[in-house]
Amino acid sequence: MNLYHCLIELRPEARALAFAQAAQHWLDALQGQGLISGWRLMRRKFGLASGAHSDFLLEIEIPGLATLDAAFSALAMSDDDAQRRYDQMHGMIASAEVGLYRPYPDPSQRERIALI
Repeated sequence: MNLYHCLIELRPEARALAFAQAAQHWLDALQGQGLISGWRLMRRKFGLASGAHSDFLLEIEIPGLATLDAAFSALAMSDDDAQRRYDQMHGMIASAEVGLYRPYPDPSQRERIALI
C-alpha cells in the first residue's frame, strides 16, 4: 500500500467542518469507483506542529503506481458531478504540499544490504 500524503492549509474564509465534509464527499466517491483504497483526514491538535507541518493532513491509500495513474486519468475525464465535488473541496484550500510514500523496507523492492 502506498500513501499519497497532503499537507493542507485552508483559505482564511474557509470553515474546517465544511472542508472536511467536502473532502468526504469527493474522496468517498473516488473510493466507491475503486480509484483509491482508502483515505483519512486529520487536523493538527492544539496547534502543535513545527516547520512545514500544516493544519490538515490528508492521506490517500493506493495499492500502487498503476492505480495512481488510473486515478489521475479518471479525474481528468470526470463528469460534471465529480468536477463539482472536487471544486467544492479544492476551492477551500490555500496551499497543499504533497508526497508519495511506500512501506519501508518494501518487500517487493528491498534494497540490498551488504554485511562488512
